Order: sequence, then structure tokens, then C-alpha cells
Amino acid sequence: MQVDKPISPGPAASRSPIVFRLDPASGVPTYLQLVQQVEHALRLGYLAPGDQLPKVREVVADLAINPNTVLKAYRDLEHKGLASGRPGQGTFVKATLSQVGLPEIAGLRRALRAWLVDSAAAGLDEDGMVALFSSTLRDFHERRSEADPGAALTPPGRAVGGAA
Repeated sequence: MQVDKPISPGPAASRSPIVFRLDPASGVPTYLQLVQQVEHALRLGYLAPGDQLPKVREVVADLAINPNTVLKAYRDLEHKGLASGRPGQGTFVKATLSQVGLPEIAGLRRALRAWLVDSAAAGLDEDGMVALFSSTLRDFHERRSEADPGAALTPPGRAVGGAA
């Protein structure tokens, strides 16, 4: 998935700001990779309500996957209330998961890049960086839930029981 820059659609391309990418070595089912990429783009504010997801036939052509796989991913997004299909037009984002504004995300991205540079300089490879980040994130959530048991259930900026 390319989320750093919007796509400049050509005449035959859809107007979607997302391009899907697959990692066959990840062990994650293909349809779930598509769902996760849309959710990540929503969380980061790269997709917003009203944006069109790539058309099924375009995803099938780009990724050489079965149309049913794309349809399953889009149905899952619809079931979660994040997208809705419009007959003859395509699938569109219906809700957002974004909790932070784009300026804040840009600052966090800069800080994370600096952390990555420091991590690489310290000798960590990608797997080591992921392990350190995952471990630290897990510790953060454990300490946060111990301090405030409700905090683990309600992400910042979201109301209990609400879907962004």
C-alpha cells in the first residue's frame, strides 16, 4: 500500500488514493492484508469518508488475485461499517478510524524516522526494530491498563461504544 503520496489517476484508473501491496511471506491471508491496509490508511488519515477504494477489477489486474478475495475484503470492510458499495460505481469509504490530525501524524512520523535511524545506528535490523517496538508497545499498554483499567478499552479521542 502506498500511503505517503496520493495517486494521480490516469484516464483508466480509479480515483482511489490507495494502492494495495501484498506480502506473500507474511502468512496473513490476502483478503486480510487488503482490509488491514485500508484500516491503516484510515487511522493515518490518508483515506476519508467519501474516498473511493480501488475497483475490484483494478485490484485483480494489479495483484493477480481472485476477484472473490477482493470482494471478501470489501464485504469485511462493509461489515465493520467502514465502507459501502454503490452498484455500478464502486466501493467508498463510509467512516474513519483517524484519531490524530495530519500535522500531528507528520511530527510523529519525523520522530519515528529519527528513532529508526538511531536504531539502525545501534545495530538493530528490521526484525530487531519490530521486536523492540512491539515489546515496548505491549509494556505501554500493560502499564496503562494497570493505572486505569478503562484506558485499555478506550483509545484516546474515542467515546466508549462509538465507531469513530
